[in-house]
Amino acid sequence: MAAPKAPLLGGTKKEVSLDETVFAAEVKPHLVHEAVRAELNAARQGTRAAKSRGLVAGGRSKPWRQKGTGRARAGTIRAPQFTGGGVAFPPTSRDFSIKVNKKAMRAALRAALSDHAQAGTLGLVAGDSFEAPSTKQAVELLGKWGQQTPTLVVVSEDEETLIKSFRNLERVLVTVPAELEVAQVVWARSLVVSEAALPLVHVKAGVTS
Repeated sequence: MAAPKAPLLGGTKKEVSLDETVFAAEVKPHLVHEAVRAELNAARQGTRAAKSRGLVAGGRSKPWRQKGTGRARAGTIRAPQFTGGGVAFPPTSRDFSIKVNKKAMRAALRAALSDHAQAGTLGLVAGDSFEAPSTKQAVELLGKWGQQTPTLVVVSEDEETLIKSFRNLERVLVTVPAELEVAQVVWARSLVVSEAALPLVHVKAGVTS
């Protein structure tokens, strides 16, 4: 199997060879699914809650006597049938997080990256191709490439020129390797990685060499 390659955008037509351990990994859909599910669950706050009858204030004594009133017996106005009473089966705050091993998360990231490499939806961009922040130049670069959106752009933290050029584009998400998630890679229809960020993506995917 030939080594995966990605086009270098914004300049002469050139293809760059990619690391096979990161961009030619076996794609395991079930592993990617578990990773995406874990990341999305980790983003949920889980703070939705309501008060049960034991948490509502008031209602220390019976609202009326047990017999002789013609009404149903009641022990407290904190019961669910009263206005201002507690909720019968209230939702409580909970933790939605799912544990996924670090090795599995890294393998899922390699699989998602490899899927883009195999589909030809992965492109590289040189940091020096933008002399100054230019949204217009970023639009032209993506337009000439011709891939579908949404697009995920991964750049290093110190590449402010690229960040400012791409961050205002519609259906384009800019992130750094340290914050790269499997869900973002799966969500994107096309992926752009800067040459400076490429080694950091390798580290994020668990490949240091």
